[in-house]
Amino acid sequence: MLRKRIFSRRSAHILWWPAAALGVLIIFTSLQRQMIYHPGVAEEHELLQAAAPRGLTAWRDGNDNLIGWRPAETGNGVRRVLVFHGNAGFALNREYFVEGFEALGQGWDVFLFEYPGYGARPGNPSEDVIKAAAIEALELLLRSDEKPVYLVGESLGGGVASYLAARYPDQVAGLLLVTPFTSLPDVAARHFKWLPVRTLLSERYDAQEALSDYAGPVAFLLAGNDQIVSLELGQTLHDSYDGPRWLRVVPGAGHNSLPLHPAAEWWEDMSAFLLTPRQRQ
Repeated sequence: MLRKRIFSRRSAHILWWPAAALGVLIIFTSLQRQMIYHPGVAEEHELLQAAAPRGLTAWRDGNDNLIGWRPAETGNGVRRVLVFHGNAGFALNREYFVEGFEALGQGWDVFLFEYPGYGARPGNPSEDVIKAAAIEALELLLRSDEKPVYLVGESLGGGVASYLAARYPDQVAGLLLVTPFTSLPDVAARHFKWLPVRTLLSERYDAQEALSDYAGPVAFLLAGNDQIVSLELGQTLHDSYDGPRWLRVVPGAGHNSLPLHPAAEWWEDMSAFLLTPRQRQ
């Protein structure tokens, strides 16, 4: 009788683990987008009020839909820069890119792209949805005039910017990638070592693959103590790139604590590289 009870308990224990593992896999697969995207949302009138003091106004498509933020006074710049932010917050949280490029005094017009589902923009974010919207935004800029367009990708936005650079290699004049990563599965594999995330993830954002189809100048700004995507993945992305490249690693900085204020010394070095790119650095 005792042997039967022991066997029964062991059998139940053995059966419990596969069921629990399957449950974890199902939850991870079904909720992965909720784990990846953390949009900040606000009413459009609130964002318009916040944008005005920063010299920005609503950037709209041909159907008057809000797609981001542009300079209130256009036509003064000699080049444009299109910014793709990270997975949290919304575009107006990235005013440091506006301030940094403006402080250079070199005629940069900064456009902050908003992801669907973020800020006041309707929709549900996913890689396919964001990339499709990003294509429309870039093509809108390219049709407006012939001024060169540079792309900025911050964290997850680095995957978006790299994708566009590969798709429009002759129209994209250069990239600035801030705390980028090789691919989202590579990031997930560092955080979920016990899950087959490379198979489960539908969202890929494979910047390394995309940059293999681009040959323009790419500047990399990495955090030396990046606990989110890791310095290693950003370094690997830089090292694997065959085109003109610039690298700055900020020692001790975390993923969200890089010095992005206009007085940071890397701004001028980065700008000089993008405007007069040298060979591999």
